[in-house]
Amino acid sequence: MVATRRITIVTGPRQSGKTTLVRSQLSGSATMRSLDEQGVLDAALEDPAGFVAVGGRPLIIDEVHRGGEPLVRAIKAQVDRDSSPGQFVLTGSSNFLTVPNISESLAGRAGFLEVWPFTQGELMGVIDRFVDRLFAGVAALAEYRPSGVSRGELLDRAYTGGYPEVHELPARQRAGWFRDYVRTTIERDVVELSGIRKVPEMRQLLRLLAARSSCELVMQSLINDSALERQAVYDHRGWLETIHLVTTLPAWSRNLTRRVKKRPKVFLTDPGLAAWLMGKTPEALESPSDPATGRLVETFVFAELRRQLTWATIDATLFHWRDRSGGEIDFVLESADGRIVAVEVKTGQTPKPEWFGWLEHIRDTLGDSFTAGVVLYGGRHVLPFGNRLMAAPISALWEL
Repeated sequence: MVATRRITIVTGPRQSGKTTLVRSQLSGSATMRSLDEQGVLDAALEDPAGFVAVGGRPLIIDEVHRGGEPLVRAIKAQVDRDSSPGQFVLTGSSNFLTVPNISESLAGRAGFLEVWPFTQGELMGVIDRFVDRLFAGVAALAEYRPSGVSRGELLDRAYTGGYPEVHELPARQRAGWFRDYVRTTIERDVVELSGIRKVPEMRQLLRLLAARSSCELVMQSLINDSALERQAVYDHRGWLETIHLVTTLPAWSRNLTRRVKKRPKVFLTDPGLAAWLMGKTPEALESPSDPATGRLVETFVFAELRRQLTWATIDATLFHWRDRSGGEIDFVLESADGRIVAVEVKTGQTPKPEWFGWLEHIRDTLGDSFTAGVVLYGGRHVLPFGNRLMAAPISALWEL
């Protein structure tokens, strides 16, 4: 992307590896400047035009949102004078398009790259191609050998999440890392960008959202359970999305019924963070009666699918589907050419025919545009369950 676009914008949560990635891929004449350094920030604020005019190319500006609108407009003016590619790489832990002190979108000038905490494949040094395999049809899953990942190991992977630094720590130190991460991310990024000072209230809202991860986002329920006023709940939730701690998954519809629900689902962007906020341990998640287990595993699958979509060869968008009669499919992927793949997530170790009821429904309704329906479950084997339907281990996400 850097070789073809004037500006490349790299966004994602703090500690997800953005700066490390950029440094590893760009060298030679590139210049790196971090606005986390006070002297560098002061220079960018004092003379934005001079700041962007000097230095080798590409000029890498870390945490660019701290420079605000004047710096972004100076970058825009620079690339409007010179249309050659590879001039700027901008990184930030806040969503560039939703930061209120930056109105300039750099539309037509910039390409965007999302960097999220690691997938399981990245942690193991392999390229995850599950999404591409799904769109090739269920026959592509049939080649999968029995998984060697136990249910306990699966829950431990979900509990740990994908932040690179967490995997370098002893297990007993990880809770402290998540605690410090939430505190510093909210206190630094949100307070700096918004001026909101009620940090404890935002942490409380984050815990409420973690308890709802993988559920429909019902704002009135969230308001009822919080100690915040209605508008504060909306504002705080927006900031938690801006700094990439929380995200939503839109509802999908192709007029399957007239009673389709339109609410999005809400997810914590990392399952390890969600588990810590829920106060869960791997041992507690082993309990078959704990509803948090299913929510956490679905959050884990969501994180894997969303990250894989950033490098999949297929151009597809991720949704969920639910109607008022109780029909629900956890994930629906729709390709740019209209093909549909549907994915259900179950924590059970033995697949059941009733798991496939709503997959059969949309298969029969959509006809040929339905490519595959897969139930990801906690067992070991890939098993066929009818025309274009298959059960597969959750570990197929990275082992296939």
